[in-house]
Amino acid sequence: MTLRFIGKDTTSEHGGCPSVWVDETDSSLVIQGLDVDPSVIAQVETRSPLAPGERVLRLPAHMRAILLEALTDGPAHAD
Repeated sequence: MTLRFIGKDTTSEHGGCPSVWVDETDSSLVIQGLDVDPSVIAQVETRSPLAPGERVLRLPAHMRAILLEALTDGPAHAD
């Protein structure tokens, strides 16, 4: 598997999360995100139950452009 870095939250206090990557072998997205609280998980599970090994993550709204770039296979950001 080869991951292509797309972008990360530049406002992160730890400098690395959340981040978005594209798996070059199958074009799937790999997302490092923030954990959500149990009430959010409960809302998600009313429509889409979580299977073993699945997790609900949160990305800040200001990262929408980075997600769009990953989805449209636009240019990668520099590290």
